[in-house]
Amino acid sequence: MDFALSAFAAIFAIVNPVGNLTFFVALTEGYTPELRRKVINKVILVASVTLLVFALLGNYIFVIFHTSIPAFRIAGGILLFSIAFVMLWGGRPGTKLTDRDRSEAMEQEVVGAVPLGVPMFAGPGSITTVMVFMAEASSPTLDLVKAAVIVAAILGTMAASYVLLMYSDRITKRMGRIGALAFSRIMGLILAAIAMQIILVGVFGAIELFG
Repeated sequence: MDFALSAFAAIFAIVNPVGNLTFFVALTEGYTPELRRKVINKVILVASVTLLVFALLGNYIFVIFHTSIPAFRIAGGILLFSIAFVMLWGGRPGTKLTDRDRSEAMEQEVVGAVPLGVPMFAGPGSITTVMVFMAEASSPTLDLVKAAVIVAAILGTMAASYVLLMYSDRITKRMGRIGALAFSRIMGLILAAIAMQIILVGVFGAIELFG
């Protein structure tokens, strides 16, 4: 249960669908309800497939690049902590969206795949998160229950994101920019704590492996 709560909290916090609503509403302004639904479906499909692929196949990266799991935990934890730090101060992580992505997105008719699906909902931070948790589920041998929990956490986050996007107009009107910013900071705090836990597990794992 602890692993399940930690995985879902980390994935939901780094995807941060509530924080992404403002940009989604601005980007799809003037879209017909039908076109907006198509964009939402594409966002969820692209983000889900991306995260599931890296969750299920990410461990092969360790084999290809001869990287130890503790090293990846430490590096991933540091990356997540840096993202959480930016979220705590009310900024948008650099791993989410560049100025070029934003300017190009405004010129596109359908933006569900890029930049909304990737990197807004499935960016480097969320990809690293699912890989770190899957690495934990695979050490020393693959725990099928933990692996299923990670997949469920990804699908649960995407399901919640779908609902939030469908009602994005109502939510953003009620929350406003300040409300969305406050929620992002809360998610940043949760993510920072999880990142520190990942780093500590990686450090102790490295000491045990190389000590």
